[in-house]
Amino acid sequence: MTAEERRARADQEALDFHRYPQPGKISIAATKPMATQRDLSLAYSPGVAAPVRKIAADPDAAYDYTSKGNLVGVISNGTAILGLGNLGSLASKPVMEGKSVLFKRFADLDSFDIEVATNDADAFIEVVRHIGATFGGVNLEDISSPDCFRIEAELQDLLDVPVFHDDQHGTAIICSAGLINACEVTGRRIEDVRLVLCGAGAAGLGSITLMKALGVRAENTTLVDIDGVVYRGRTVGMDQWKSVHATDTLHRTLAEALVDADVFIGVSAKGVLTQAMVASMAPNPVIFAMANPDPEITPEEVLEVRQDAIIATGRSDYPNQVNNILGFPYIFRGALDVQARSINHEMKIAAAQALAMLAREDVPDEVAMAYQGRKLKFGRDYIIPSPFDPRLIWFVPPFIAEAAMRSGVARRPIADMNAYRAQLRRRLDPSAGFLQTITEAVRSGPRKRIVFAEGEEAAVIRAAHAFNAQGLGIPVLVGREDLIRANALEAGLDATEFDLEIVNARLSDRNGAYVDHLYGRLQREGYLKRDVQRLINLDRNSFAGSMVALGDADALVTGVTRNFDQCLEEVSRVVDPAPGGRVIGLSALLARGRTIFVADTSVSELPSAEDLVEIACVAAAAVRGLGHTPRVAFLSYSSFGHPYGEQPLRVRKAVELMDQRGADFEYEGEMPPDVALDRALWDSYPFQRLSEPANVLIMPAIHSAAISTKLVQALGEVAVVGPILVGLSRPVQVCRLGDSVSRILTMATLAAFEAQQIGGS
Repeated sequence: MTAEERRARADQEALDFHRYPQPGKISIAATKPMATQRDLSLAYSPGVAAPVRKIAADPDAAYDYTSKGNLVGVISNGTAILGLGNLGSLASKPVMEGKSVLFKRFADLDSFDIEVATNDADAFIEVVRHIGATFGGVNLEDISSPDCFRIEAELQDLLDVPVFHDDQHGTAIICSAGLINACEVTGRRIEDVRLVLCGAGAAGLGSITLMKALGVRAENTTLVDIDGVVYRGRTVGMDQWKSVHATDTLHRTLAEALVDADVFIGVSAKGVLTQAMVASMAPNPVIFAMANPDPEITPEEVLEVRQDAIIATGRSDYPNQVNNILGFPYIFRGALDVQARSINHEMKIAAAQALAMLAREDVPDEVAMAYQGRKLKFGRDYIIPSPFDPRLIWFVPPFIAEAAMRSGVARRPIADMNAYRAQLRRRLDPSAGFLQTITEAVRSGPRKRIVFAEGEEAAVIRAAHAFNAQGLGIPVLVGREDLIRANALEAGLDATEFDLEIVNARLSDRNGAYVDHLYGRLQREGYLKRDVQRLINLDRNSFAGSMVALGDADALVTGVTRNFDQCLEEVSRVVDPAPGGRVIGLSALLARGRTIFVADTSVSELPSAEDLVEIACVAAAAVRGLGHTPRVAFLSYSSFGHPYGEQPLRVRKAVELMDQRGADFEYEGEMPPDVALDRALWDSYPFQRLSEPANVLIMPAIHSAAISTKLVQALGEVAVVGPILVGLSRPVQVCRLGDSVSRILTMATLAAFEAQQIGGS
């Protein structure tokens, strides 16, 4: 497959993502009930007249009676779309929708995207001026330089809400946080550093402006653009925004400016910074090479000549990623929560300082898990917080809010910052990051060989390709090579173009070892050796399971063409349960604001009290391995003995057995799901032992577990991952019959994650 064909395939995948199952990435959801005539009369006519009169009398009342206080306008004219240039306002809509999604995902802020069809700065300003009051804040995006500077400044003067050009200030804030910490690590004072910034666009000028506000002295800075050093008296390629940063210097090139410089800030282009330039810098040079997708110089190239360098890039595959997602969601969150009139320098400085402080804090387990358990500690390779840090939502916005209050731009100051932090914690949506965190952990860890038992299926081939293309591991497809390659081509893939292994069970030179292994397990269960030979040659799960059992692969994924029970039975012939363990199905319910695990959803039909105890212990261990602190509830239809019934007695006995056995996790029961999940109901049960609502629900039987998980999934608003197979001695995941490519990919990622956790080879 040619590079052009690969690009076309990737483009089609992106087009399908944006088009199906419904076009676009955002929708509107009502926050009030709309079920009855009374609801409608309150929401619209005549009830809506009351808030209309309130707002007419006091415009600030819009914060009390409308969504304004949680609403950001993402506005562009499409004159600088990513790296694509000026393609028109409507072409920018997918980007603006994406930005709106990020606001919701990371800061629980609602957003409308607006595309203004004009290249004229005055016309753009006039449009936004007249609609700006709709929003609690305005995020300007993908507007070309130098118009972006004037547009932002004039709109901030005209509007009474924050106006923030993220291309200009987002990178500035994140790399300023990194600069603060780089100075700390190297023992420098920020006012003493000699800094060279390459790239005089929106991000570059925003960065040098903020760094000066943080304390970098103007005489210690050098700005470089495509025409060379920006010096006083230069006339070529100058404008009023560059002129502000012109310095008296004899340097005319980047190479000259970098001799003995302490810091290089790059927002320019690939290859601009050379090894010779890096070698000429001062001891412990700080290099922020942030050009995307390829930096001005790679960290590997820097370290070849300067082992003492601190390096940051814009890429996630290197330490110290400068990622704007660390900034704009939390800056707007803090600004809107005090109904700020602007986002001023004090607030931007507060954001940079908050991020710098967070990087110095002890790193939580959830973040370490995303980096394959690598201990992240403040230092040369960790001067900028991880985008996966769940503390960002409650750590950064209070600094922004306090700066707004101190600088006098807050309409509604926050009296109790501790209560505000608690409120922000409740906005955190751990479910949104559940799979993302696991995926990053797999991607950053050692690559594992994952065998796909149904390798001839088109959906499996596509999932295997995605698994490899995303850097998650090496797929091994079981099947006939000619058929796999033909089916891959029919799906638009060339199996020779990605890291893929194909194993034909009939032709494998490992068949003898697999037969001997399986015959040793089945010879006293009525199987002759020829029966086992047939299983290895013809049954894909027996063959693939043997690969995993004997260490020829690290994990197994199956189930796309056979039902769960059949697959589990076939795999269990070859793979034992973990020592002292129990095999269960664990489903993860990713709901708005919480992640809940349900067990056993697929293996034990009617577990005894003793079985329920084992299920709880296995589930709790698995949940802890996924980065959550388990709080277990043994579910029943009764609440601590009422109403009386035979089934609740079995659950109650399980709790009694757990009391006798002891556990390293919280547990309680018997209780119905509403009591387990809603602490508002706990007043009636002051003796109950959970410190927070349960996140692991142990169901009394498989039918209740399966029905409940499938019901909430069918109703929508809740994503269900699983059942995740837990308790086997080797990583095995069983998909659902006919699963989609994305679900197969999810199960493969979970299998790879487990393989990394146990160190499978």
